[in-house]
Amino acid sequence: MNREQIVTRVNAALASQACAVTYLGSHVFGDTAVQRYRLTNGLQVLLLVDKSAPVVSYSTWFSVGSRHETPGKTGLAHFFEHLMFNETSNLGAGEFDRKLEESGAESNAATWFDWTYYYEALPKDRLGLAVKLESDRMAHLVLREPQVTSEREVVTNERRFRVEDDVEGSANEELYKLAFTVHPYHWPTIGWMKDIEAYTPEDCREFYATYYAPNNATLVVVGDFSEPSLLEKISKAYGALTAAKIPHEDTHPEPPQTEERRVVLSKPTPTEKLLIGYRGPALGDVDHAPLSVLAEVLFAGRASRLYRSLVVRDETVTDLRGWVSTFRDPGLFEMYFTLRDGSDSRSVLAELDAEIARVATAVVTDDELERAKARLELSTLQGLETASGKAEQIGFYETVLGDPSGVHRRLEAIRRVTPSDVRTAARKALVPTSRTIVVVKPESGGAS
Repeated sequence: MNREQIVTRVNAALASQACAVTYLGSHVFGDTAVQRYRLTNGLQVLLLVDKSAPVVSYSTWFSVGSRHETPGKTGLAHFFEHLMFNETSNLGAGEFDRKLEESGAESNAATWFDWTYYYEALPKDRLGLAVKLESDRMAHLVLREPQVTSEREVVTNERRFRVEDDVEGSANEELYKLAFTVHPYHWPTIGWMKDIEAYTPEDCREFYATYYAPNNATLVVVGDFSEPSLLEKISKAYGALTAAKIPHEDTHPEPPQTEERRVVLSKPTPTEKLLIGYRGPALGDVDHAPLSVLAEVLFAGRASRLYRSLVVRDETVTDLRGWVSTFRDPGLFEMYFTLRDGSDSRSVLAELDAEIARVATAVVTDDELERAKARLELSTLQGLETASGKAEQIGFYETVLGDPSGVHRRLEAIRRVTPSDVRTAARKALVPTSRTIVVVKPESGGAS
C-alpha cells in the first residue's frame, strides 16, 4: 500500500469527522525514510517505521521555548513541562504516570530556549495509550489555582537547587545574562525567581491556549507500528482539536559585541572556575560544523590540546570542556575550566589565548582532524541506535531547522570539514572583543 492509498483509507474512516490527513512526502533518513503527514488543524506527523525491536517511541514537539516568553513572564515554557504531568479534565493527578508505568512505559520531557518536547517509550502493543494520553493533555489540562500553586513550589525549589545553590548553574546563568543584551537567550529557561513566584492561573491558561495547539506541534513516532493504523488513531484522537492563532515571533537579533565583558563572582567553591563564551554561530550556519570539530580538538578527551597543556603539563586545571551551542539563532562557543588549588584564572586564560592564536595561524593536523571527526560521528551514530534516539534527533532537527533528516546532513557537514575550514572559523569566532568571561572565586573561608 503506497502513501496515497494509506491517506485515502484513513480519510474514508474519518468521513464523519471534520478532519482529514494530507501526505506531504518523505525525507531520506539513513537507509530508510521519514514520512510526513499533516492533519486539517495543522498538526504535523512524522513517522519512521523501524521493526528492529517491538517498541515504539512517541514524542510531541512544541515550537515553544524560553525564547518565546516575554520579560516578566520568563520560565513559563519550563513551568509547563511540569504542569503537563498534572491533572486533566479526564484524568486525576498522577493518573498519567500511573497508566504508563502499568504498561511498562517510560516518559519524560525537556525544555530549552527553542523548543519543548514530551516523549514516551513503550511496548508496541501499548502505542494507543500514548496517543490517548498525549492528545488528552494537549487540550484538557486543568490550570486552576491549586495546580499552579503546587507546581510553582516545585519549580522554585528546582531553581534554588540547580541555580542559586549550585556554583556552576549560577555561573552559567550569569554568562548568558551578560553575553546577551536584547535576544531572549538572555534569560534562563527556568526563568527568573521573581517571575516564577508571580505566575497566575490566567498566565498559564493564556500560554497554554496560545502555544499548546495542534498547529504548533509535531508528533514524531519511531518504531514497530502499522502506518495506516497509527494514522487513523492519531487522526481520531487529535482531529477535533482546534488550531490556535500563533503569534509572530518578535525577536530582536543580538547586536555585535565589540568589547570583552567580564564579571567576577564569589561562591562557596574550593577553587576558581572560569567560564568563557565566544560568539557562536546558529546551528544552521556554515561555521557550526568546523567550530564543533575545533571544540573536539581543543577539549575532547586526553589527546585534546588543552587537556594535554592544562591538565597534564601545567597541572593548573582538573576539569575542562567546550561546546558550541546548538540553537536556532547564534549562541555561544562555551568553555569551562575548573582550576586546581593554587592556580588562578589569569594563567589559564593566557594559555587558552596562546592556543587560540595557534589554531588561528596554523591548521590543525590531519590526525587531530580525523580523531575529532571520528568522535563526533561515533557519538551521533550511537544516539541513533534506538527508536527513542532516532525520534529525538528527528524532532530536534525538525523543530530547530525544519529538517527531520538534519542529523544526517550534520554528519555529512562534519565529514566535509577541512583544516582550512577550522582555521577560518576560529579566526571569525574566537575574537577577544566578542567574548564574555565569568570568573568564580572562592568565598572567604573556602567552601561551606
